[in-house]
Amino acid sequence: MALSRGPQKPDLLSDPDLDLMMVNGGVLAHEGSQSFVDAREEGGNRDGSAVAARGSASGRKAGWVSRGLVLIIIAAAAVGGYKYWSQSGAPTAHVSAAAPVIPVEAAIAANADVPVYYGGLGTVQAFNTVNVKTRVDGQIQTIAFTEGQKVKRGDLLVQIDPRPYKATYDQAVAKKAQDEAQLGNAKLDLDRYTQLAKSNFGTRQQLDTQTALVAQLTAAIRADTGAIDAAKIQLDYTSIVSPIDGVAGIRQVDIGNIVHASDATGIVVVTQLQPISIVFTLPEEERQQVADAMAAGPVTVTALARDGTTELDRGNVLLIDNQIDQGAGTMRLKATFPNAKNTLWPGQFVNMRLLLKTQQNVLTIPSAAVNRGPAGFYAYVVKPDSTVDMRGIKVGQDINDITVIEEGLAAGERVVTGGQYRLQPGAHVAVDPPKSVTAATAAAAMASTAEKVTQ
Repeated sequence: MALSRGPQKPDLLSDPDLDLMMVNGGVLAHEGSQSFVDAREEGGNRDGSAVAARGSASGRKAGWVSRGLVLIIIAAAAVGGYKYWSQSGAPTAHVSAAAPVIPVEAAIAANADVPVYYGGLGTVQAFNTVNVKTRVDGQIQTIAFTEGQKVKRGDLLVQIDPRPYKATYDQAVAKKAQDEAQLGNAKLDLDRYTQLAKSNFGTRQQLDTQTALVAQLTAAIRADTGAIDAAKIQLDYTSIVSPIDGVAGIRQVDIGNIVHASDATGIVVVTQLQPISIVFTLPEEERQQVADAMAAGPVTVTALARDGTTELDRGNVLLIDNQIDQGAGTMRLKATFPNAKNTLWPGQFVNMRLLLKTQQNVLTIPSAAVNRGPAGFYAYVVKPDSTVDMRGIKVGQDINDITVIEEGLAAGERVVTGGQYRLQPGAHVAVDPPKSVTAATAAAAMASTAEKVTQ
């Protein structure tokens, strides 16, 4: 009969859970195994396997905590190394790298004579417009014009049947001839009665009666003359002629129709195009300046197409209207143009540019050099060391891509006209290609244009 040796202690080196704890947990695994042995010895009737399981779980948890701490230490070391490298190595690279040279376009600020313009919108109006109507009743026999034809004053447009009016005229002429014959006879009788009255062979009554008859026939002849003139006018009205030089519009009545003097519709509209007028508006604040300029001499105004650049014609301001539009705050002006090339047409909308004066010897730069920022307008100025300075400027009139500079720049300074979007104060630039005379050339061209307009 074999004797019981009691519960045996497990082989700690062969326990797979303990191997895992020893690999992952280090010292904690050992503490877990020691707890297992103590539990076996003190527990007598306890289940040693349960205690061993709790020790194994505690060892695995401790292993995960240990690995997390290691990873945190490694990450902290990496971050510290990167900061040290960036702080020690980056300045060296910055110092060693040369500042980039930015290619730009530039122009030189120059003094020039610059015209001052006021701009507005206008509508072309015919200098004269005539709605041709008949002044007598009758049938249209002839239409002597073509629609759109240029006609001269006195040119025949329409012929109305003249026969009824010719007959009336002939009757008036005949009546006058009849009365003239009677007057001649009455005058002879008056001479006879006068001689008889002197010899006392005739009565005074007969002489007075004959004198009244002569006066009566004389008045009748004057009435006949008036009737002839009236008949002649009516006869002339049968030939409808153009009252002005102009262009015939669309015909409203065809040949063969009977027209009446009371008709509301005319026969044709004739419009005078040379010269021609434009009525345009300007702000009421500019009235006094324009009035002063008109008092000093003729004020030139230019008509431009819708694009604002194509010149249509040049003329002079004729008048300023005697009332201001209170609703719009504008005043109306009327200008006259020769319109030699018929570039202006009635009803056409145009842009107007009024030459108020010419500023003498003002500083100008190309408009491309002007930039707008939070603090206002500025320009990049190229310094002698090929770096740029951001300079605040005060601008005046901007016309034809040229801007007048009132403050902030001096004549001869170079300003950047292209490539500004890459610049900042102190940046190195290379002017390519150099445009040293851009501002001066453009301003001179503007002054030349102003002289032509003035002439």
